Amino acid sequence: MASIFDQDLPRNAANFAPISPLSFIERAADVYPQRIAIAHGSLRRTWLQTYERCRRLASALRQAGLGKNDTVAVMLPNVPAMVEAHFGVPMAGAVLNALNTRLDPEAIAFMLDHGEAKAVIVDPEFAAVMQQAIGMRSQQTPLLVIDAEDALFTGASERIGSVTYEQFLAQGDPGYAWQLPADEWDAIALNYTSGTTGNPKGVVYHHRGAAMNAISNILEWDLPKHPVYLWTLPMFHCNGWCFPWTLAARAGVNVCLRKVEAVAMAEAIREYGVTHYCGAPIVHAMLVNAPDALKQGLPRGVKAMVAGAAPPASLIEGMENLGFDLTHVYGLTEVYGPATVCSKHEEWDRVDIGERARLNARQGVRYHLQRSARVLDPVTLQPVPWNGETMGEIMFQGNITMKGYLKNAKATQEAFAGGWYHTGDLAVQYADGYIKIKDRSKDIIISGGENISSIEVEDVLYRHPEVLAAAVVAKPDPKWGETPCAFVELKVGSQLTAADVIAHCKKHLAGFKVPRAVVFGELPKTSTGKIQKFELRKQAGSAAAFDL
Repeated sequence: MASIFDQDLPRNAANFAPISPLSFIERAADVYPQRIAIAHGSLRRTWLQTYERCRRLASALRQAGLGKNDTVAVMLPNVPAMVEAHFGVPMAGAVLNALNTRLDPEAIAFMLDHGEAKAVIVDPEFAAVMQQAIGMRSQQTPLLVIDAEDALFTGASERIGSVTYEQFLAQGDPGYAWQLPADEWDAIALNYTSGTTGNPKGVVYHHRGAAMNAISNILEWDLPKHPVYLWTLPMFHCNGWCFPWTLAARAGVNVCLRKVEAVAMAEAIREYGVTHYCGAPIVHAMLVNAPDALKQGLPRGVKAMVAGAAPPASLIEGMENLGFDLTHVYGLTEVYGPATVCSKHEEWDRVDIGERARLNARQGVRYHLQRSARVLDPVTLQPVPWNGETMGEIMFQGNITMKGYLKNAKATQEAFAGGWYHTGDLAVQYADGYIKIKDRSKDIIISGGENISSIEVEDVLYRHPEVLAAAVVAKPDPKWGETPCAFVELKVGSQLTAADVIAHCKKHLAGFKVPRAVVFGELPKTSTGKIQKFELRKQAGSAAAFDL
């Protein structure tokens, strides 16, 4: 029997519309048509101009025969065309696949095939690798290749497509009457995980989740109207943590940046009056460790968001000295980027830097519009005690979670077992509900039957003032099974020795947790600044030569 609250109360266009981040740019263009949306070198485009260009892109794609659920791949750095693709592609009903610009042709070819890309937009910097990838595809279906242009690209431009991006847009209608998706569960984006073994998995985002995370970014960061946002975080990484859509919702300024370097960041922050930016710890460390002359004139009060690893005390202190406010978030590709935040409390400002670092290093609490983020027993799915000691697995539940893995029902089923998304990250939960990662399940070091958290050892290494970056992995050991192996990247001019590192660790760690091997050198990192531990494990497997 129908409820009295359902009788004669139908859902219709007057009282219901699918939730989509596409509505954000429409409003920005309506309400703030003359405000700047994009700044790139000397280029300035308003929100109205940007909206019209996105509609042109959608219209041109439809004229080219692409439509609902067709994949459009892009191989672009953080340039205006990348911002436009986040709106124009889904306005055509298609699905945006932003490719990692650091990948090799084999990986790109796999993604083009697996995602069944019908078109690809290519920046001239990546034309050569994309041409190789296209030639390696196993599918023989036609692929529309569009050559993007960028006045700030200084290399040799190579055309591999049949049309340039501007020519393609000129074919489109700036007044194109796009429609919201009929179902907010429709796919909006496809993002591939950076798998360490086997082929990467294709993570499918839906319109609802993209909008929810975009709005949550505003709420977690108290993002005001018209922020000036510097694109240090790659937009190919979880769609830039959904910030292309967030900035449209706030009618902010997208300050594009082709390459992330300390000089370029500092110049952009000064020139454009940047108020916000995001990145992995290494991105923030670029500014903290830059020469004093480069940091002169940087405005105080810039808001910075960090994820990928917990910010060490040295980074928090360095950011405070710059006058920058650092917010720590946590997430994965499968949850649209960040989905928890270490929300700060006023009383934290009154404790010393060591305690502040400990509090801020936690992964925190769920995003506003995420239903739940909990530490559960991976077998029983029961919550662990909130004692800061009992370890479980971080799991998510709610709208800010992927649809699933493309063409991989088994992996999807495993990821969502028991009605929770299983992250694989091992953590504890404190009495205040804040989550703290102890390790990835694959990164726990089991030495003589004792579990050693690689993150705990790394935290100690970061406390040394001469350590720029550090990572700890398991090294095979005939007696103990595994022992910690520390890989350390030193600050310029440091003369730190392995013996110094060991002595430092012995002051803060139980004996069995102290690294048995120390390797100095630059650490391998992903395009988003994360340390590639799988590469370090390979080195540690043959690391007998640097045993202590």
